[in-house]
Amino acid sequence: MLHLIKLSVGTEDVEDLAAWQSRRRARTGRVYHRTRMTPRRREELLDGGSIYWVIKGQVRARQRLLDIEAVVDEQGRADNHLILGEKLVRTVPRAHRPFQGWRYLAPEDAPKDLDALGDGLADIPADMAAELHELGLL
Repeated sequence: MLHLIKLSVGTEDVEDLAAWQSRRRARTGRVYHRTRMTPRRREELLDGGSIYWVIKGQVRARQRLLDIEAVVDEQGRADNHLILGEKLVRTVPRAHRPFQGWRYLAPEDAPKDLDALGDGLADIPADMAAELHELGLL
């Protein structure tokens, strides 16, 4: 298994990302992220991998990666659609510097899901979760 990590550019928080994806789902019938680069490690990614979203300088959420589809855009350029699961899972916030495109992320380097740490943690405000993480309490 292998994951991807990607900046969610222009997104304010996890709820904003969910709203953006909801609009795309209403328009296209599914949730996906478009990328020009083709992941070469497809089988590893589709063996239970997720895409981890960096929002405002911190990894904040993840989504299951369901498929990778090769497509051709309106101008005839080759693209890929990373087909994503519907559910956004909040993670323990972790600082991450900006980068372009996406990167592979090894499972041992991925932040834990907030709800895996205890009941109700997935519902706390993102800023509070980040502060608790900085204090070593998450």
